[in-house]
Amino acid sequence: MSKFEIKKDKAEEFRFNLKAANGQVVLSSEGYKVKANCLKGIESVRKNSQVDERFDRKETENGFRFNLKATNGQVIGTSQAYKSLTAMEKGVLSVKTNAPDAGIEDNSAEES
Repeated sequence: MSKFEIKKDKAEEFRFNLKAANGQVVLSSEGYKVKANCLKGIESVRKNSQVDERFDRKETENGFRFNLKATNGQVIGTSQAYKSLTAMEKGVLSVKTNAPDAGIEDNSAEES
């Protein structure tokens, strides 16, 4: 089953990764100073992942990647780098499919 995994980084900020059922990370967040904001970010991904126009697809010198943006244009998640346009589109589809019903696994070792 797909899931959002919350962790604390070295800077003591909360981050989430959306993982597909196979364990592959398909979307990663920015750092949040407060866990509540990280949880709001997850809810924003669930909502915005269903609107194709919110996926900002880009070709980079290393391949392809996408950002998922909120209605205000702020980036709420970034993909890994993909070698082909087709692979990137599969990543977009994975986010659209997995985000709405993904569970949350909190590995941040801090009380909510």
